[in-house]
Amino acid sequence: QLVESGGGLVQPGGSLRLSCAASGSIFNINAMGWYRQAPGKQRELVALITTGGTTTYADSVKGRFTISRDNAKNTVYLQMNSLKPEDTAVYYCNLPRPVRSYWGQGTQVTVSS
Repeated sequence: QLVESGGGLVQPGGSLRLSCAASGSIFNINAMGWYRQAPGKQRELVALITTGGTTTYADSVKGRFTISRDNAKNTVYLQMNSLKPEDTAVYYCNLPRPVRSYWGQGTQVTVSS
């Protein structure tokens, strides 16, 4: 019910825009979050956005990443700028209190020269 896309290989300092398409039954009544999991590390919350558009960010991405949502398209975006090698991870979307069955395949982001 959540499908992530937009990942890829990018050089340090580059940008990517991730998308998360959700069913209306999930999207319309929930805040949404972007998470990431790097190899050998636990999954971590990167950014959140409420239904009203209020956003919060992990300190590691503050000032570089921007989360947004398009309510007409049931889609959440993550604009990632000034990417660093440590941003390399699989990125997922889910609710602020993740629902196990909502985890999708994620989208791989690799930052490397």
